[in-house]
Amino acid sequence: MFSADIGIDLGTATVIVYIKGQGIVIQEPSVVAIEKTTNTIKAVGEEARRMIGRTPGNIIALRPLKEGVISDYEITEKMLKYFIKKAMGKRFARKPRIAVCVPSAVTEVERRAVEDATRQAGARQVFVIEEPIAAAIGAGIDISRACGSMIVDIGGGTTDVAVISLGGCVVSTSLKVAGDNFDDAIVRYMRKKHSTLIGERTAEDLKVNIGTAFERTVPISMDARGRNLVTGLPRTISVTSYEMMEALKEPVESIIDAVHMVLEKTPPELASDISDRGIVMTGGSSLLYGLDRLIKQKTGINAIIADQAVSCVALGTGRYIEFMTAGKGSDLLRQNYAYTSSSNYSRR
Repeated sequence: MFSADIGIDLGTATVIVYIKGQGIVIQEPSVVAIEKTTNTIKAVGEEARRMIGRTPGNIIALRPLKEGVISDYEITEKMLKYFIKKAMGKRFARKPRIAVCVPSAVTEVERRAVEDATRQAGARQVFVIEEPIAAAIGAGIDISRACGSMIVDIGGGTTDVAVISLGGCVVSTSLKVAGDNFDDAIVRYMRKKHSTLIGERTAEDLKVNIGTAFERTVPISMDARGRNLVTGLPRTISVTSYEMMEALKEPVESIIDAVHMVLEKTPPELASDISDRGIVMTGGSSLLYGLDRLIKQKTGINAIIADQAVSCVALGTGRYIEFMTAGKGSDLLRQNYAYTSSSNYSRR
């Protein structure tokens, strides 16, 4: 009987599924649309995301994860079951072994909830891995060496900042400020500055297209549509990248402060390694324009956005499950594997 080994990045905003030997097979929003009267699932993933803010009263589109942890256990289990079934198809008869990641600062109860939900969704065996470790592996960092590497993983619900050496986190923190908070900050800014109420998807579009953490050489703008809070009528206004920098200032500063705090607690030898090697940034929200330049300006250390930043955690989780199921789990934290030898980071 054939079985699959699966790595899952169970993110607040996106679920990414990695299958051994195939790579990433699913990358969809972690959104579920529910029929309230019958409590049945109407849609999952991208289809459900398109329903946000556009559903009738009997249907609700929601995210069952909040700030990196499960907020609705039953819906999370159903969502996981849907994605696992979609990823595996009918090719595998046995239940899969699954590695799933959690933020570095989760409690034992939150960790167990993720493990139990994954097992109930159909896993034969579950491995739980911390997001900074998975992000580092996915970014191609050789975590087995006695050398300090700093990871800043900015996802949808949490930002994980960690210094890794010899396969473990030496200093780490998990901040409940990330991409969703960027969206919320934009909504608040538009409400306060322009007396306009915009939706979650419009805020995300503004963030992706003109959002900025560092002043742009050439300012850009974008039209945003919302509801005028004075007249109650629809309106369209032009929003500039400078306004987005102002709107995002508070959550961006929180992330910079977390990086500062971790650096302050880092042992001197490892801090010296980080100064030489730079800070590696992963996660979808690390792609916010100028955030790497701002970190460099504030810390004096070069910040590098990893290749495939969005999928680094999923790639790392998938590689982790490959090594664990090959009986090399303990070696993962001690040996240099072939995939790191081709990385720029491992050669520094």
